[in-house]
Amino acid sequence: MVNWIWLFFIVTGFIVSAVQGNVEAVTQAAFDGAKSGVTVCFGLISVLVFWLGIMRIAEDAGLLSKLAVLLRPVVRFLFPSIPKDHPALGYIMSNMSANILGLGNAATPMGIKAMQELQKLNPDKDSASPAMCTLLALNTASITLIPTTLIAIRMNYNSVNPAEIVGTTLLATAISTAAAILVDRWYRRKQTLIPTTRG
Repeated sequence: MVNWIWLFFIVTGFIVSAVQGNVEAVTQAAFDGAKSGVTVCFGLISVLVFWLGIMRIAEDAGLLSKLAVLLRPVVRFLFPSIPKDHPALGYIMSNMSANILGLGNAATPMGIKAMQELQKLNPDKDSASPAMCTLLALNTASITLIPTTLIAIRMNYNSVNPAEIVGTTLLATAISTAAAILVDRWYRRKQTLIPTTRG
């Protein structure tokens, strides 16, 4: 569906530019956008490599495992349906730890593994379980201490103080995480009340 939407925008843009006689402007904008995208990507590489290296050192030093230990009570509260020693809990804690430290690249495979383990516990294989919905909500709205990618983009565009967004990002992601948890709890409560009401 998204592909069709983008195709509609592109085709509409070309038609409108042809009607107005500005096809050259559209072509130039397309090339400028592609050039800018490549430039930004190359500019991000050095900064991202640096931050990922720092985070890898923190991971090897045991920071992620210590953070996972701190997260264990929170994870047990958020995912009460998962058995105590199930592998899914380890993947969920690793995913949350990586997201908190701004390691999106490391968080993604852990999130996928967690989903695979949660699917094994899911009684209805055709729909997501409440635990899977909770994980998706947390992964999407995760609190972030160090917004590595945004800092890298700001550095690439010569920001005077690229790290000044750390405080506001922390506040915004804390609010989004709290909102995700509250909505998730509300939907869970609603789901548990539906069978009782029908009975």
